[in-house]
Amino acid sequence: MESRLVYAGSAQPNHLFSPSRNIPRLLFPASLTARVLPSPSFLKFQNQLSLNSSNLQLTSSTRGEATLLSDTSETFELDDINWDDIGFGLVPTDYMYVSKCLKGDNFSSGELLRFGNIELSPSSGILNYGQGLFEGLKAYRKQDGSILLFRPEENALRMRTGAERMCMPAPTVEQFVEAVKRTVLANKRWVPPTGKGSLYIRPLLMGSGAVLGLAPAPEYTFLIFVSPVGNYFKEGLAPIHLIIENEFHRATPGGTGGVKTVGNYAAVLKAQSAAKAKGYSDVLYLDCVHKRYLEEVSSCNVFVVKNSVISTPAIRGTILPGITRKSIINVAISQGFEVEERLISVEELLDADEVFCTGTAVVVSPVGSITYLGKRVSYGDRKVGVVSQQLYTALTKLQMGLSEDKLGWTVELK
Repeated sequence: MESRLVYAGSAQPNHLFSPSRNIPRLLFPASLTARVLPSPSFLKFQNQLSLNSSNLQLTSSTRGEATLLSDTSETFELDDINWDDIGFGLVPTDYMYVSKCLKGDNFSSGELLRFGNIELSPSSGILNYGQGLFEGLKAYRKQDGSILLFRPEENALRMRTGAERMCMPAPTVEQFVEAVKRTVLANKRWVPPTGKGSLYIRPLLMGSGAVLGLAPAPEYTFLIFVSPVGNYFKEGLAPIHLIIENEFHRATPGGTGGVKTVGNYAAVLKAQSAAKAKGYSDVLYLDCVHKRYLEEVSSCNVFVVKNSVISTPAIRGTILPGITRKSIINVAISQGFEVEERLISVEELLDADEVFCTGTAVVVSPVGSITYLGKRVSYGDRKVGVVSQQLYTALTKLQMGLSEDKLGWTVELK
């Protein structure tokens, strides 16, 4: 008999690595609120800055010289950025965070380095055996200028779960969250204005130590970089168009589909590229056993709405436990929806009233049509569905500090 989780009402679901030789390191006093001198401008971005006070120490990674830089009352401005047209691509920012540890040891407190290329041994674990994980979360600027993080401890916990599966040490939840805070504050001038996008935060955990035979790497690196971003799909909050893949599969039972390992994403590129070449936005995958039940899109979870009941595939080891997915479930319940986590057949999908995807990058993305075995099914005249719009609005208002956070999900930085 099929098992399912149903929620309604108020119920709750519950180194060998080194930076480039000429990149200076930033050493922070314990009391410092990560305010830093920006790097040279990138991508024709013209920077204006005003600096006062002195506390921050800048040291060269190749020489023992030290220079005192200004500290706590500077202001940074970006003067030639079209925030309405930044898209979802890499914009080089000022600083990245790096911490290392040996196998069986604990991660150090870490340091901020100028954003730039890194060095890895050709025989590092990440390059040879794919021993690596990544996370994704966002920082939003409030109308008062302060910055909000959204549920960073959830990303920390998910990385720790993935690290256990991939035989890697991981930073503690506290180390992870503190590192994210430091990185965001060091790059705070790159956080877009309210409603113009967000600062995408990419934590990486990798086997950076040298290894030849198949084995866990002897050393590990935890790295965080950031980039301002707009919409992930070019459509923005507009319906996307998916094709169901029935030849390739994203994950298998007992594999690593349920953790955010780097290899999961390379595996979807072939099917995704073929789909995009045909004009589709992305690919929706079915389970590899029955080839009938929904799993997820290349980098998003999927939800189906029928008669005001919201359903999403249950987490069974082949589907990534998305943090946006988890948040949408809670938000939907708080708004009176019945939510089910269960097996969902492709037939149910094609008969749905509404379909949408969720993920850190996309937040909520309504689906306008799905094509399966040559048959195209459209939803809501390819307009944004009522449920999708309602949940998107509720979640983004919370993420941007436009509504009261009664759940304690946001972390404010100043």
